[in-house]
Amino acid sequence: MVDVKIEQSWKDVLSSEFDKDYFIKLTDFVRGEYLAGKRVFPAAKNIFNAFNLCPFDNVKVVIIGQDPYHEPGQAHGLCFSVPNGITPPPSLINIYKEIESDLGRPSKTNGDLTSWANQGVLLLNSTLTVAAHLAASHAGHGWEEFTDAVIRALSGREGLVYMLWGSYAQRKAAIVDETKNLVLKTVHPSPLSAYRGFFGCKHFSRANDYLTEHGKTAIDW
Repeated sequence: MVDVKIEQSWKDVLSSEFDKDYFIKLTDFVRGEYLAGKRVFPAAKNIFNAFNLCPFDNVKVVIIGQDPYHEPGQAHGLCFSVPNGITPPPSLINIYKEIESDLGRPSKTNGDLTSWANQGVLLLNSTLTVAAHLAASHAGHGWEEFTDAVIRALSGREGLVYMLWGSYAQRKAAIVDETKNLVLKTVHPSPLSAYRGFFGCKHFSRANDYLTEHGKTAIDW
């Protein structure tokens, strides 16, 4: 079994994945990329950041991204998020615009979504690593199978909110039981598509209404 540096509750839930052939090959591939001196994002210590900041039993909301940011300084293991001090990318700017429109108040002033993760928002990219300047360069090496297992683990729970933006995220979470969870779907917040339904979707207020109705604390977006 591969010794994965991931938060203990997730290690317990996902333990059966770590000795599968695909995961062993995946870790060999990623380790090889780092050891070969290639620039890989995020830094190794942040690959499982989404899990370390949001333990399994704390998850209330799941947001699914596709690939880490592939330019220097951006990726830190949380989908759509960048570290404080880094200019928020266009999709994140559009997310903030929708929050302001939906909730009637400004959202965050920087691009770091760590506070969301700390409140129970799992910010899950489908692929957890990427080579510098090469979008989707680590796709197809096993990360997708691993993050499918994450969704399957969560599908055993009820009362979660899934925010699925774009067709990729919607396919990724096709196994989620919409009768036992709130599944919110719309187009991706990218500038190429946000005007076709992301703006005005009111996912943030709908998520909070659902959480409070189910006895959970709303998210401070």
